Amino acid sequence: MSQQGGRPTGPTGPGPEDEWWGQLYDDASDDTGPAPAADSLDDRFASAAGAVNGGGPGAEAPQPPPVPDPRDAPGTPVLPTQRRTPPPTPEAAPPTPSSGTATPTTPSGPTAAPAYGAWTPVAFEPLTPAGDEPEDEAAAARASGLGPLPPPLPSRAYVGTRPPTYDAEPTALPAADPDDLDALVPDTVLDGARYGACTLRAVSVRGDSARYRGEPRRDALLTARFGAGERALVLVALATGVRTAPGAHLAAAEVCRWIGAAVGRSHERLTADIRAARRADLKAGLHRLTDRGLGKLRAAATEQGLDPDDYAATLRCLLLSGDPECRTRVFFGVGPGGLFRLRDREWQDIEPEVTEVKGEPVLGFGSPPHETPDGDRLTMDLGIPTPPSPYEPAPEPPREPFRFRTSVARPGDVLLMCGTGFAEPLRGEPGLRAHLADRWSGPEPPGLTAYLADTQVRVKGYADDRTAVAVWEA
Repeated sequence: MSQQGGRPTGPTGPGPEDEWWGQLYDDASDDTGPAPAADSLDDRFASAAGAVNGGGPGAEAPQPPPVPDPRDAPGTPVLPTQRRTPPPTPEAAPPTPSSGTATPTTPSGPTAAPAYGAWTPVAFEPLTPAGDEPEDEAAAARASGLGPLPPPLPSRAYVGTRPPTYDAEPTALPAADPDDLDALVPDTVLDGARYGACTLRAVSVRGDSARYRGEPRRDALLTARFGAGERALVLVALATGVRTAPGAHLAAAEVCRWIGAAVGRSHERLTADIRAARRADLKAGLHRLTDRGLGKLRAAATEQGLDPDDYAATLRCLLLSGDPECRTRVFFGVGPGGLFRLRDREWQDIEPEVTEVKGEPVLGFGSPPHETPDGDRLTMDLGIPTPPSPYEPAPEPPREPFRFRTSVARPGDVLLMCGTGFAEPLRGEPGLRAHLADRWSGPEPPGLTAYLADTQVRVKGYADDRTAVAVWEA
């Protein structure tokens, strides 16, 4: 036969080259039929499996386990698959391999991998040898090379002999006006930062009584930074509205915004005075800014037709320099509250004292002169009150004295400024002071979540809003 596609080169007609072709496809030739010995893929696998398992001639090869019909499984979609014909039983097995050839063995026992047809899954060895498992978590941590996890920080719901009356979580929301939704305040405000050599934490939480009665939080909190770098100035202001006034929370928020705007416009001069420790200039300038802010609050009450005594608020502020070399902390404000310092695990009350003139006038200090400039001696005052003049304005009620203090911090100190809602239980409950001293005397300041939990430790008899600003010195 010639190459594929070629034609025979011999003469035309059947010749010697085509005789074998005719013999192969002659109609008279009989069909050869099936081979006497089985020779399919399954037959070869069964023969090889019998040889591996040590079966000799005539030994029956193990049959593969039956494959479950996927149609019998509930919820399993039935897919068309190729029909598989079971292999016939082999009549003879191949001879056993010679002794010089290594015969592989099949693993047996509980760790042996099951055989599924022509595929056998791999049996993974356990990472820890049997009998070497650690008995506890500490041994497991040592075995892994990692130290044991620190224990969780302790938390206390309250201090004192008895639990507080109110629930620890909010109960009722304040009433809302659909036309004045901006007047709503959240239950809790939490903030923090790190500038210079100090870490700041600030929180304001609605009191238990207000949470139960559905009243808004009367305390307002403002944290702001003016400038950048070493000339940055951080202001933290907190204000508390009058307890019985309906718009107390609005007055507190308004005075915080006004004092923040005033400090922001003068932050460059204030930063220079703080870094230069010009205490007299700071006191005079901050006193003037505070009086202006409270004066605007009284004017706003008059414009709204409200009583200035009701639309009022106390104000307490803290100034921090962004210069790491400057550790002067400036406090100023009007109204009661608390200013504390934690040093060497001991609390110090450093609230500025307000001096008041008491007693009768004495000569040279508050007493009137004994005669007039014309030389006439004054007669005895008979105590007859002078009627008010209709042409002179009525005297204003006495204002709250201005409070001012500068403090030079040491490494490790904690400075705490707070409103009356947190200052009163801190002064009145030794257990709260001891608890916070243990919590805040560590090498690192607490995170925001831990600080919030610390300031929410309750004391029976104190259910007002809590606003606290703490500064940790590096």
